Amino acid sequence: MQGKPPTPILTVENVSKTFRTRTGTIEALRDVSFNVLRNEICVLLGPSGCGKSTLLNIVAGLDTPSSGHMSLDGTPISGPGRDRGCVFQSYTSFPWLTVLENVEYGMKLNGVARKERREQALHYIDLVHLEKFRDAYPKGLSGGMKQRVAIARTLANTPEILLMDEPFGALDAETRWHMQEMLLEIVQKTQTTVLLVTHDIQEAILLADRITFLSSHPGRLKAVLDLDFKRGGEVHSKEELICIDGYLDCERQIVSLMRSESAQAE
Repeated sequence: MQGKPPTPILTVENVSKTFRTRTGTIEALRDVSFNVLRNEICVLLGPSGCGKSTLLNIVAGLDTPSSGHMSLDGTPISGPGRDRGCVFQSYTSFPWLTVLENVEYGMKLNGVARKERREQALHYIDLVHLEKFRDAYPKGLSGGMKQRVAIARTLANTPEILLMDEPFGALDAETRWHMQEMLLEIVQKTQTTVLLVTHDIQEAILLADRITFLSSHPGRLKAVLDLDFKRGGEVHSKEELICIDGYLDCERQIVSLMRSESAQAE
C-alpha cells in the first residue's frame, strides 16, 4: 500500500508581479504556481532576467505580488516573518561582532535566554565547521567563512524554510564546491526545507531535489523537473553526481530549455 504523497510546506499560486516605472510598466512574473515540499531543496532556475530573485523576495515578504497569493504551512504570506530565513549573495555579518555574537544576534533580539542562545549558536557554528573561529571577527574571515556565518545565524533562528539567493555566487570555484557540499550535509542533518535561486546548471542539479524552471521575461512556469535519477542514494559531491546514470540527460534537458528561452528572448 502506497503512503500519502508529501504535503507542500510552501504553496505559490498564480503569482504575478508588475513594476511601474516612469516610462511605463515592466512585467516581471506572470501566473507562476508551484509547491515546495517539506525537507526538500527546491531550486529556482531560468535565464537571466526571468524573475527568480523577484519571486524569492516575494516569498520572503520583502515585496508584494501584483496578483496571486502564497502560504507557508497553510498560513498566508503577507510580509516578512521569522518562519522564513534569508541568505543572500552579499555578506551580512556585523563587523563589530564576533562569529559567536553574530550567530546569537537574532536569538538575542527574539528574547532567547543567554544560556540557551549560546548553546544554540555553538551548535550551528559547529555545524558549519567554524568552531575554531567562534571568537574571530568578520574582517579576519574568508568569503566562504562569512557565508557560513550567515547560514549558521539564519538556521539558529529555526525558520520553517531557508530562502537563498545566489548564496555562493561571489565565491571562487573551489570554495563554491565546498559550500555546496556543506549545504547538502546541513540539510541532511537538520531536515531543513530550502528554496534556492541560482543561474548555475550544475549547482542546481547537485543541490536540488526538484527544479522549478522559469521562462524568459516575463517569468512563467516552464517546467518542474523531479531529479529522480538521484533517488535511492545520497549525493555528497560533484564527482559523485556526474557519475550517476541520468545526470547527463538531466543536464542536456536543462541546457535545451535554456537555449530555447534564449532564442525566444532574442
